[in-house]
Amino acid sequence: MTPISSYSTPLRRILLVDSIASGAMGVLFLLDAAALESLLGLPASLLRGVGVLLIPFAGFLVWLAPRASALRVVVRSIVGANVLWVIASLLLLVSGRVNPTPVGTVFVVLQAAAVTVVAYLEYRAVGRVDSVPVTAGT
Repeated sequence: MTPISSYSTPLRRILLVDSIASGAMGVLFLLDAAALESLLGLPASLLRGVGVLLIPFAGFLVWLAPRASALRVVVRSIVGANVLWVIASLLLLVSGRVNPTPVGTVFVVLQAAAVTVVAYLEYRAVGRVDSVPVTAGT
């Protein structure tokens, strides 16, 4: 039988991809919020706040990745958090609380699409680990 670790490798990889993307965006938002405000039309305070959230989230994903097969319920929570992120991103655009530039609108939609793909891949990967018989690798 194939060991469970073989099934969890894609899950670990997608969590690490999520952590790299989240961390990079967090650092970008923290370091360049003022410049991004004029480009995207999104308030610098919003971008900084998102950056403050994304950096520890990315660190948590790095910690979670090697433990993902044992902490599948936590991974499912990450999938849920990513889905909520997508919904919040799209609601932000239609809320009237911000006035993004056309570039800002495209940016929000594209990052929401990217997070949707990541959430789907995480969901599929955790499902593959769930389907492995308990006796796998023994």
